[in-house]
Amino acid sequence: MGERKVLIKYYAPDFDPSKLIKNRRPKDKQDNVRMMLPMSIRCNTCGNYMYIGTKFNMRKETCLNEDYLGIRIYRFYLKCTTCYAEVTFKTDPKNFDYVVEHGATRNYEPWRDAMRAEWTLKEMKENEEEGNAMKFLENKTSDSKREMDIMDAIDEIKQLNKRKALIPPDELLKMIDRGEFEEIDPKEEEDLIKKVFAEKKSKRLEEIEEQLEKEEQNATEQVAKLTAPVVQEPAKPQKKIISAIKPVKVVKAETPVATPKTERPPTNERKKPMLSYSDDDE
Repeated sequence: MGERKVLIKYYAPDFDPSKLIKNRRPKDKQDNVRMMLPMSIRCNTCGNYMYIGTKFNMRKETCLNEDYLGIRIYRFYLKCTTCYAEVTFKTDPKNFDYVVEHGATRNYEPWRDAMRAEWTLKEMKENEEEGNAMKFLENKTSDSKREMDIMDAIDEIKQLNKRKALIPPDELLKMIDRGEFEEIDPKEEEDLIKKVFAEKKSKRLEEIEEQLEKEEQNATEQVAKLTAPVVQEPAKPQKKIISAIKPVKVVKAETPVATPKTERPPTNERKKPMLSYSDDDE
């Protein structure tokens, strides 16, 4: 435990690293990995189905003499969940997929055939266009024409949905049962769509014209304000300001005159005696 965290270790003076025994990994060594099935398979021994996404403890090894453009190919071993028979499959980097080798068969998946057909068609197109400029131009024009047709069809479907959205689905079904729902001819429908689009276009053009007229009027008013000559008003004559404040006269304060005191005449009224009460009177 003392040497576990030591940074500098002691090497003897006669230490020779070439004499150390190197633990070389064998090329065909298998590693234990836990992996999910990349596809649904059926065991050939017992007929048990093992579905995509099922987890297994597998053994992984590298295929020694097989590769694709320098990419290694790996092989996986697993056991059936019912009879424990060994099943092997390996990677397929060329097709971005897996291939079952032994012990099971892969379930049919239609989308894989569709993808392969698309890839083959692309390869054929590229091979045709490789040395032929006219073929490349023809394919490009056909693709653009197909895209335009798809866009037109989508617009027509949207317009039909808008028209049918006004009627609730229950009433629409009742009308179909009664025979009240009449099919519209495609020509009449096209004429109606063109008419609606023309009305919307005319309204939009009128709005744009009104907006342009308002902008022109505002611009002309601003230019007229900027180019108009500045008229100076004549200066008004200044009036003389006469002060309305009058001079204040200073008046000396007069000394107050002492008034003689007047004596009151004697009165014959007597003062009423104060009554007092004591405990003896009670």
